[in-house]
Order: sequence, then structure tokens, then C-alpha cells
Amino acid sequence: MTGASGFLGWHVARVLIERGYRVRGLARRAGSITDPEIEEVHGDLRDPDSVRRAVAGCELVFHVAADYRLWARDASEMYRSNVDGTRNLLGACENTGVDRIVYTSTVGCIGLVKGSLGDESTPVRLEDMTGSYKRSKFLAEREALDFASRGLPAVIVNPTAPVGAHDVKPTPTGQTILDFIRGRMPAYLDTGLNVVDARETAEGHWLACEKGKPGERYILGSENLTLGEIFEKLSAISGRPAPKMRIPWVVAYGAGVVSTAIANVTGKPPRAPIDAVRMARKRMFVSAEKARRELGFNPSPAGKGLRNAVEWFEANGYE
Repeated sequence: MTGASGFLGWHVARVLIERGYRVRGLARRAGSITDPEIEEVHGDLRDPDSVRRAVAGCELVFHVAADYRLWARDASEMYRSNVDGTRNLLGACENTGVDRIVYTSTVGCIGLVKGSLGDESTPVRLEDMTGSYKRSKFLAEREALDFASRGLPAVIVNPTAPVGAHDVKPTPTGQTILDFIRGRMPAYLDTGLNVVDARETAEGHWLACEKGKPGERYILGSENLTLGEIFEKLSAISGRPAPKMRIPWVVAYGAGVVSTAIANVTGKPPRAPIDAVRMARKRMFVSAEKARRELGFNPSPAGKGLRNAVEWFEANGYE
């Protein structure tokens, strides 16, 4: 599998290990996979030869890794990892004849409907994608669909916003939770997203492997919440006050422009990436009914993942 050194990938690896599978994890840097039960193999998604060596002998392949950043000084790096890397991996799977591939896409590739819920059938185009991360993941998903149309047994999952334990780096969503419990969230935007527990999202990957149809997409999500509602839940969990001041979008946009311009000069990631502000203009509200119906995916309410995230950050000295 790929991504075993990351947040969601680690959870997927643990789900597989607990089911008795031997897990091999592709790692760009030696020692980046710290779980002793995962066999680390050195390689790079951008290097087809190393990917072929990693895939050799595998029955199942989970491609969870992605360059997940909302700002990059050189955006082409994201395309090389997310698009070219996915093509290399799926090509290696095609040549070695693996039994099943689960490709981890993102809810960002799902079409959105104002006043309603997006789902796997909602029309969407590359032009609808905001920023290099979403565009690169959209193109990578097209690669997976193309390979599946040629007979590769590839199933696609579209996680929403996984939160929970072991968010080591952390992810952008995890960083928002961490900023909240550190008291660094004085105000918020009027936006919304679908939140789901990371461990249960990993279980959804297994269900997709076991029951999913090649070439189909499955949203792995739980509860649609506004950002204000998320902070109220975090307040109840942590005992810290939720911010009451809402920032007008135009003010956030101006801050994003300035913050990103400075980052492009200094090379230091911006506090408010402009792509993140642009994404926040739309509420990422979706339906996971297809995964419930076809896979038996039945996640807990979002509060479970939020509590797991807060408790893990606090227990591991992130405060």
C-alpha cells in the first residue's frame, strides 16, 4: 500500500493488519513508517521501476498516498505525485495482475449542488476544481477510472474530512482542530464540510475492497456540519470556548491573497492559503448513501472522530 506513513493510510494499514494481512508500505524516505508490523519498502511513486518492485507479489493494493497541500511554491510537484504517481502505480498493478485495487480519491472531486447534497452522480468538471490539489486529484481519479474501464479491478473511494487519532503531521483539517484547542481560532468563516472518523473511514476502504464494484466511486462520509457547528462540538469536548465572531468572506479572501503572496516570496507556508479560502466559499455537503447501501458503510456521528482527535492531540503533547 501507499500512504502508510500518513494519517489515513496508517489507519487503513491497521485495519488490514487486524484482518490478518501482511502489509507492505511504500516509503520515499527510509524509516518514515514507524509501525513495526508494516514492511517498509523504499521507492517513489514518481519512479515506475520502484513502484513495480513494490507491487510485485501483492494480492491487494491500497493507494492512499497523496501530496495533500493547499499551498505549494511549486505546484507541479503535486501533479507529479498525484497524477503521474497514480498512473505509475496503476500501470504496475495492471502488469502484475493484482486481485483488487482501492484508490483513495477525495470528496473534492465530487460535484456540489447549492441547497442540496452532492453525490457520486452529480456532474462535475475539471473547471470546477479549486486549486492545484483538487485539480491534481481530479486528474488522478480520471486515471483510475480509465484503468478500470480497461479491466483493472480498481474501486475508488472519496473520503470527506477524516478526523481522529494519529494525525501526526497534522492534516489541514486536523490543524484546524489543533488551532481550536490551542486557543488560536478567534473567528471563523461561514462554510461547512462533511466530517467522519478516520478509523471508520479506513473500515470503509476495506468494505470497498470487499464489496465495491470496479470503476465505481463511493463517498465515505458521515455528518454534514457548518464550521460553527464543528466548533460548538469541539467546545463541548474540550471545554474551550467556541469562537463567536464570523469573518466575512471578502475579508478572508483579502487575507488569503496577502498571506499567499508573502509565502510565494519567503517559501514559508501561508497561514491562510488563498486556495483554502476559495474552497470555503462552498459548503462541502454530500451524501454517503451509496456507500451505506452498497458497501454497508455505517459510520458514527462526527462527534466520535472529533473527540478522538482532541484526545489524541492532548495525549501526545500537541497543546
